[in-house]
Amino acid sequence: MTAIQNPAIHTFFRPFLCINLSLCLLQCNLVDRHLHALKRVVKHYQFGFPIKDLVQVFKILNLCAEKVKDQDAYIQPICEILKLCGLPFLKKKSSDESNFAQVVSESISQMGYLLRVPSAEVRLQICDSIMRLYSKESPKQEIEEYYPTSKSYNMQMIEESAVVETLVMGLTLVGNQPKVKLRIIQTLQCLSRSSAMNCNLMLNALAANKICRILNDPDPSGQLLFCLSDVLWNLLEQASKQELVKQLSDFECIYAMKEAFLNQMVNGHSNSDRQLRNDLLVITTNLAEHPMIPLIETGFTKLLIMFAVFPEVKSHNPLVQGLKISSNHEDFEMKKIFFNLLVALTNDLASVQLLSEGGALLALFHYVQPNENPGIRDWSPAQYEELQLHALATLISVAPVMVDDYMKCQGNTRLLLLLDWCVSQDPYYGKGNSFHAAGGRGSKKAQMCYCLRLLRSMASLGEELINQNLLDQGIISQLLDILKIMINSSEKETKINLDVQTDILIILSSICENDIHRKELFGAFGVDILANLLKIDPNKFYSGKGHNKLILATVDCIWCCIVGCYTAEDSFLEMGGIFLLLDLLEASSKRMHGLILGTLLELCDNPKTTSHINVWRGKHDSTAASLLLHLWREEEKEMRVKRDEHGRILDAKKPLLGITQDAYGTITLPSNRLCPTVIDLAENSRVKIYSIFCKLGFEDLPGLSAHDYVTLAIVHGYLDFMKAKKDQEQGIELSKVKKKDLSLIIHKTEIAGLHTTVSNSLPSNIGTYK
Repeated sequence: MTAIQNPAIHTFFRPFLCINLSLCLLQCNLVDRHLHALKRVVKHYQFGFPIKDLVQVFKILNLCAEKVKDQDAYIQPICEILKLCGLPFLKKKSSDESNFAQVVSESISQMGYLLRVPSAEVRLQICDSIMRLYSKESPKQEIEEYYPTSKSYNMQMIEESAVVETLVMGLTLVGNQPKVKLRIIQTLQCLSRSSAMNCNLMLNALAANKICRILNDPDPSGQLLFCLSDVLWNLLEQASKQELVKQLSDFECIYAMKEAFLNQMVNGHSNSDRQLRNDLLVITTNLAEHPMIPLIETGFTKLLIMFAVFPEVKSHNPLVQGLKISSNHEDFEMKKIFFNLLVALTNDLASVQLLSEGGALLALFHYVQPNENPGIRDWSPAQYEELQLHALATLISVAPVMVDDYMKCQGNTRLLLLLDWCVSQDPYYGKGNSFHAAGGRGSKKAQMCYCLRLLRSMASLGEELINQNLLDQGIISQLLDILKIMINSSEKETKINLDVQTDILIILSSICENDIHRKELFGAFGVDILANLLKIDPNKFYSGKGHNKLILATVDCIWCCIVGCYTAEDSFLEMGGIFLLLDLLEASSKRMHGLILGTLLELCDNPKTTSHINVWRGKHDSTAASLLLHLWREEEKEMRVKRDEHGRILDAKKPLLGITQDAYGTITLPSNRLCPTVIDLAENSRVKIYSIFCKLGFEDLPGLSAHDYVTLAIVHGYLDFMKAKKDQEQGIELSKVKKKDLSLIIHKTEIAGLHTTVSNSLPSNIGTYK
């Protein structure tokens, strides 16, 4: 490290000089003498102030600030000293930073308080010094045995000084000084860019509210609105969102933002104007997620929707008559931001009506068509593809809350036509440039993926009108054909292909569930496809590509599209479906057991199923009964139910209760809450295993060990144990409440079979929990 020497200054740091000068300023009014002494201070401290001298330096500054009222001559030396305050402070030892931390932070705070000096020059210098101290790298050289403080230390001290609060409050002092106002905003912009602490301190001084109110102030420089929008952006990213929304939930703020955006939207022509317009739109989109922001009340929402759907939806409003949207980058980005805005507006149900009136869905469906003639549109092929995928992604969120508009726009027909185009042999090479196009480069797979995802969102609503319309247009056969193509594809293991298969299965499940006729349409062709999907290696469950979702969707599709339709069930049995389910049950993780067991239980209503279950053999020639008993023991092991080494009951009073459940105890619950026993029946796999055994019978089961027979005896008594447990819980509750209102503890139980004595058979409606 190089040392800087100044031979002209033998006594480089002389604290007594500051002390004498401060005493002089207090005791006399000799202006010339003061100015001369101040020049000496500036000369002596030309490389920066030592940390230990800061108290005296700011005492001098405050004394000079008081004298400015009577003598303007003090302004120049104040600015020169403040300029030196923008240099890194100097330390002699490393410990000085921590030892004088409070002094440094209070000194920086005092610098902010000097904004009270009614001088534009002083105020500008304060801002410049703070920005320089915060952002400038400290020099590495030694200065006569002194070392500059590090940039990180300076930044920390500025944060701890809370000078940003003073700067925000100083905005009220500079209303007639636009240049100073701009510099303060630029300083806040610098301090808020990478500091969450500064951002939250700014909110303490109501920065968001004050900034919004001056968005449209006169600005000769043309930079004020840009800097203000950047500060708001920083606050959105790093400050408390709750406090920010609270400050902006003000009509005057939103009116100001509306006026600023409208001016940029209609009158902005340069590239920087368009960038600023987009910045304001992003800020508005973030605020639109919060219903308490008065966007509707100020008319901002209606205005935004009008611009969002232009030019796809024609309007006679004079604001859009001369509006031109070109294919330049900024207008392209604006269109995508508007799509995000439409999604944000759906968080407020009151905005949904305005979306409907503005034709939001019609504008989005404008892009739900093949891009076969790119030359006739304003966008390039790559831009149109990105907008098309973004529009589909937007519809996934918007369409489910606007079902009537979706049907008026013939949404199902449009999507099925696009789906036809996706599987057609028409040449098309996706650009794959956007986030939504991941995995679709060189093909139509991205369009297919989002088209199916939108169909899935609509079918999952359970709206009979939508699902019947899809059925009438032949969606079942169309989806099965696509699924068959995907399964036979050489790229079937890619993430996008697995996502497509999963979405198709979920759509089919949503449409066919609880309707025998639709299950018949699913037919043997669909059963064959599901049988092939069941052969997926369970070891791929955690591949990260989506095999886990595909396997779960396959089992769910069996439940919804096969179970309950005897023709489909018979086809499933003939194709070895029960064997495949049991193979999957044996190899899969515990998280899948409940769904698979529930599906097996439903299939047991078919009299042909039990023989298939009894014939099945797994690893090490294990039988289905042995596998089910093993799963029972694993379930009890996880619950920590008390059993001896042979699996026998240790606690006869609590034969099914785990240690955790026992510790939970019995508590009094209101009538609208289920008791722990009923919750256990609904969530635990044991009730499904018991119900399956009721179908199979408890006698003459092949391949059981002595340990299995002990477990089987417990399974056989499961329902009696549960009834006794529930009676015991109710008795404890009754004893606790005594004379209290019985309505607090009587639980309505709708678990089928709970009040039924079952021996070797089980009513058909037991255990039908998915």
